[in-house]
Amino acid sequence: MLSPREAVRTLPSYHPPLAGRNGLRLDFNENTVGCSPRVLARLRELTPEKLASYPEREPVEVKVAEFLGIAAAELLLTNGVDEAIHLLCETYLEPGDEALIVVPTYSMYRIYMMAAGAQVIAVSAGKDFNFPTNDLCDRITRRTRMIAIANPNNPTGTVVPVADLLRIAHTAPDAAVLVDEAYFEFYGESMLATRGKVPNLFVARTFSKAYGLAGLRSGALIGDAEQMRAIRRVCSPYNVNAAALACLPEALSDQDYIQQYAGEIRESRSRLEHALEASGIQFWPSQANFVLARVGAAASFVEHIRQHGILVRDRSSDHGCEGCVRITLGPREHTDRLLIGFKETCEELGIVQGASRR
Repeated sequence: MLSPREAVRTLPSYHPPLAGRNGLRLDFNENTVGCSPRVLARLRELTPEKLASYPEREPVEVKVAEFLGIAAAELLLTNGVDEAIHLLCETYLEPGDEALIVVPTYSMYRIYMMAAGAQVIAVSAGKDFNFPTNDLCDRITRRTRMIAIANPNNPTGTVVPVADLLRIAHTAPDAAVLVDEAYFEFYGESMLATRGKVPNLFVARTFSKAYGLAGLRSGALIGDAEQMRAIRRVCSPYNVNAAALACLPEALSDQDYIQQYAGEIRESRSRLEHALEASGIQFWPSQANFVLARVGAAASFVEHIRQHGILVRDRSSDHGCEGCVRITLGPREHTDRLLIGFKETCEELGIVQGASRR
């Protein structure tokens, strides 16, 4: 009788609550207003012939690499960052290898690592979700073949200093060290400039967040040219769809749009954090486009604020996030709605303000 591999049978399930998302979308860290108008204009120009042809990825990779200031041989466009994670696991992990993550973090790291047959070792974040560099380095062994780090981290919004990331990569020279910079535009610091110092370091970027292209599924994996050649062997030549490839150059060309949006998000982040602090609700300062806050009965809070037309994400099942919700930030007018709805929801649920400061 046909049966899946043992590694697949034991995988944890990840089912994001995407159904019925009617309201202000502050639950999935998406761009809440959408992509640049240039992208929409480019989509309208796509012809039936273009859509009937297999997509050609390499010319767009040259343009994206030029934008990032790297060589095209160091970059691979992917079907979102999820595919980048998957390709790294397929390229470097074998059954019995060890892979390290720091929890809480993005769920798909663990799932792809386990699917490859690796033993996933989860290292707990420190107090206030500080990154446990020493603890992580202590867990590196000869069997360690991959380490995945989101920077800024999801769902906490916390960051890891460049020096610590380099130390980890040097401590694990036989492991692929992924630094996932999905929220780079809201933080501003990157590992790209250090990539030449450590050939086992990889950087991932996405166009789903600040660029508003989550529906087109496009990301990028950057690494040492020789290592990237190996990863390309695992990757389909048609992994990125024609619409995404047509739109990426337009999205990159409108940096005024991206900078304005990211600036408004940083302003909104500050407004929400100040409101949480004034209310005495525990939260963790973020460098991403979201804030994690401890509201108590998270599931009830999510349902009540939905009645105000606002969607936020229950993260209470994540390690160390009991009672927490994650709130995505939008531009000023969205934050105006959020702050009103948040206050009213707290009043409805009887959340005592001033009793739970960080």
